[in-house]
Amino acid sequence: MKNFTKSIITNSPEETQNLGIKIGKLVECGTVIALTGDLGSGKTAFVQGLARGLEISEDYYITSPTFTIINEYPGRCRLFHVDLYRVNDPEELENIGLIDIVNGIGVTAIEWADLLPDNFIQNHLTLRIVRVDDTSRELSFFSYGHKIEELINKIVL
Repeated sequence: MKNFTKSIITNSPEETQNLGIKIGKLVECGTVIALTGDLGSGKTAFVQGLARGLEISEDYYITSPTFTIINEYPGRCRLFHVDLYRVNDPEELENIGLIDIVNGIGVTAIEWADLLPDNFIQNHLTLRIVRVDDTSRELSFFSYGHKIEELINKIVL
């Protein structure tokens, strides 16, 4: 069951990244973050911060895996950065191993998660990013599961 929890405004890409850092420091291994938002809304900026919060070395430049579909990075928890923008068929999700990844022990951040079939992931955080203007973004958190509600409560304090 989905629960809307909180909405936050960031006023620069750096603020969006800083929010990602904060969340990366708080998440537990096994967490799935479903990211939705238009092209250029800040999904990748958020994941860049998330990676730093997960203690992924700055030697890794975090870019959207638009063509590779999944990038994997070692850190406190292994980060799987997924981009579904070019996935056209739900069968591809099984072929790329997404089912195993979202049920695994890493942290999974899925860009364009609104392209997933309904109920593909159960307990997760959905983060909807909406452009307010050229630099500001509204980030809305939706929890699916009790642990995610606890996570959001820590984020917004």
